[in-house]
Amino acid sequence: MPLDDGCAISLPSAPAIGLNRVFALNDIDKLNVAVDWMKTKTGRRHVQINEASASDELRGWLLDKGLVENGAWVKLTRPAPSAPLAIEGPVRTRLAGIDDAAIFGKLMCAGFGFPTGLEPLWSCLVGKKGWVCFIAELEGTPVGTGAMFIEDGCAWVGGGATLAEYRNRGAQKALINARLNEGLAQGVSLFAVETGQPQEGQPNISFGNLTKAGFKLSYIRKNYLLPN
Repeated sequence: MPLDDGCAISLPSAPAIGLNRVFALNDIDKLNVAVDWMKTKTGRRHVQINEASASDELRGWLLDKGLVENGAWVKLTRPAPSAPLAIEGPVRTRLAGIDDAAIFGKLMCAGFGFPTGLEPLWSCLVGKKGWVCFIAELEGTPVGTGAMFIEDGCAWVGGGATLAEYRNRGAQKALINARLNEGLAQGVSLFAVETGQPQEGQPNISFGNLTKAGFKLSYIRKNYLLPN
């Protein structure tokens, strides 16, 4: 459900916060509309709030609604590289074509631990206007995915998943660089991505890969769980 520049999205069969959330809204009236809509849905539903821009009124609204803080995401951005980046190591990447749609969806669900019934959701991104999808391969075996949406010179980077048995071999590093290179070729000037906020004493490989690739913190988006 679109609202202003934000929206509410519900897909209860997917365990991820990203598919069960209200985000990019700061107006109390719009948030009330979104939360009322989300209350008609099932699953673990969240409201995401930009911590830095939250007003005292908004913080009070969170308390009144009984929303419970449940971790946070960081939004990271970086400008386009000045020249194509090298992709080193044994993993190779390639653009996914229409014939790869089924394997792309299968890899995405397996990598993220989503139900297999969601494979068509991810498969349909391949070839869709604005979307660029990549497959990572190790010695010819498909092992991971990466997606990117491009519009008006900006790109959102996401969908980075690697099969558990092939992790820590450089697949996501290769996919990040591949998407940066493709975005550069398509005239992208700014890339954005989100991942979980690092916690002290807990490794965050995704955050590490992204910061090593030149992404920097833009803001923190806190997650608030709607009560049942």
